[in-house]
Amino acid sequence: MQRVHFLKDSFLSLDVFHKQIVIGTAVAAGVALLYIQHRRCHNKVQTIPLGEGWWGAGEKPQSEDDKIYSFEVKTSDDEIKELQERLDKTRYTDPLEDAAFEYGFNSTYLKQVVSYWRHEFDWKKQVAMLNTYPHFKTKIEGIDVHFLHVRPTPKKNQKVVPLMIVHGWPGSFFEFYKILPLLTDSRNDLAFEVICPSIPGYGFSEAPHKQGFNSLAAARIFLKLMERLGFLQFYLQGGDWGSLITINMAQMKPQCVKGLHLNMFMSRKGFKVMLSLLIGPYLPFLVGLSREDVRRLFPFFEKNVWNILRESGYLHIQATKPDTVGCGVNDSPAGLAAYILEKFSTATDIENICREDGGLERKFSLDDLLTNIMIYWTTGSIVSSMRFYKENLKTNIDNRIDSKTRIFVPTGLAAFPGELMHCPKSWAQMKFHNIVSYTMMPQGGHFAALEEPQLLASDIIQFVRKVEL
Repeated sequence: MQRVHFLKDSFLSLDVFHKQIVIGTAVAAGVALLYIQHRRCHNKVQTIPLGEGWWGAGEKPQSEDDKIYSFEVKTSDDEIKELQERLDKTRYTDPLEDAAFEYGFNSTYLKQVVSYWRHEFDWKKQVAMLNTYPHFKTKIEGIDVHFLHVRPTPKKNQKVVPLMIVHGWPGSFFEFYKILPLLTDSRNDLAFEVICPSIPGYGFSEAPHKQGFNSLAAARIFLKLMERLGFLQFYLQGGDWGSLITINMAQMKPQCVKGLHLNMFMSRKGFKVMLSLLIGPYLPFLVGLSREDVRRLFPFFEKNVWNILRESGYLHIQATKPDTVGCGVNDSPAGLAAYILEKFSTATDIENICREDGGLERKFSLDDLLTNIMIYWTTGSIVSSMRFYKENLKTNIDNRIDSKTRIFVPTGLAAFPGELMHCPKSWAQMKFHNIVSYTMMPQGGHFAALEEPQLLASDIIQFVRKVEL
């Protein structure tokens, strides 16, 4: 009898369990329908205003020089000598035992980086390498804007399309030096004429002299740059801040943007995200999640929320008081290296936090990493680059018009597993109305162009081919 009662109770329990699933599914479906209805009733704003701005020193003049000038990266013996003297005077603090990169940049490994920088790194050689591509400057809204303009070698029956690629922080235009030859390869049936600007306040682009220069201002300036170069229609590509800037460009002038490709992207907040987090681990197909989405997202707190909290301390500093910490890193080359390279460590692979060398040389060479740092050091642009966080985050960015505006241009999304926050296609569709391609990348992190240039280039090419067909 006990066994009978046990079986009966088990069947009853299963019946209750099945009912719970059915009820839960029905509730989920009901909420999803409410969400769809909400979205249909929501006013879809397709464009945002260009606005206007003046970022030069003093008052805006009646006219502005709109000529484009050739530019060459230069250095000098005095510049190198002064750097070496500062490196020789670096003060170090011993790391805690077995701390790896859990407390930040491990100073034992920092000594190795500084030693290589001081005794082996050849800045003059790297300057010559930087100048292998043509550089230019032009004044827009009162500030000099630096950019590369790289054309492919003409080939019969080859389609050439213009593409602007935009970097983020703490990167620079140099991030794209490995991907440029892949995009401009004359052996392909499709090649790109690439325009690669430095965000104002970064590298060789002049820093804004007035408060308020955010991604919307950068987007407007880059649209003016493309117009000045004679491009009526073009493609855009971006990651990090470059992602937001190119999104804003597509929102401002969708008629000019043939396609938008991103290797960092986020969704809107809403019912769909909440449902995905609640149901996704158990019934992912109900909320449009794939097995790979589940693997990358869950457990959500451990794989996303905790990592973001742990890795975003710099963001809170730069979004509030960038000039304070900027005083230190702008004055110490070793401090600048530690501050920047720590991001190249954990933003590439979160597991690098457990490695004493931060895993930096697993994916990058010290020459490449130090070249990027030298662009910040020689231009003294670290403080102005950090201010970009303050300008974009001084108010709730969710209340800005661009956050409430969907993107309607053809969009390609490359989801690299090393990004701190994974965004499933079902989430991305809430923001990007016309996703032409969504690729789950097999490897790579935040600095995709420098880390996995072949993967990123191939994804850009396949996306543009789909749009052009």
